[in-house]
Amino acid sequence: MKPVLAALAVILSAGMALADDDDMVRVQSAHDVPTTMDRLEAAVTEAGAAVVARVDHAGAAQSVELSLAPSEVLIFGNPRIGTPAMQDNALAGLYLPLRVLVYQDADGQAWLVYEAPGAMLDDLDGVAEDAAYLTTMAGALRNLTAKAAAE
Repeated sequence: MKPVLAALAVILSAGMALADDDDMVRVQSAHDVPTTMDRLEAAVTEAGAAVVARVDHAGAAQSVELSLAPSEVLIFGNPRIGTPAMQDNALAGLYLPLRVLVYQDADGQAWLVYEAPGAMLDDLDGVAEDAAYLTTMAGALRNLTAKAAAE
């Protein structure tokens, strides 16, 4: 299990490092990282999406005697929304299911961060800028993160 989590962490970190900062949507949370992540996971489940994995980066760091501020990624999706993107271009599968990072900054503030779906898939041939699934994904991410972050 640990090798799988380590591989996911590397893959997710690489994807985040390559993204243009302007393509990231940040939502300030009223809660700490674990509470925010629990609320996000509950919101995803209540919305009918499937949670694929919950990756605890800080826990992984601690397991090799390194320290990292609280940081977790939730990977989730809904095949009814994601499949059309993959039908347009199979490479969309590199970006799906969706993921949201919840982390604590240097000031102790928890944030939810995700890459805007339109920006995430915009370089793929066959994915139209006005594809309905991009609007649906963006709306879902906006609503789910807002629900997780709210007081």
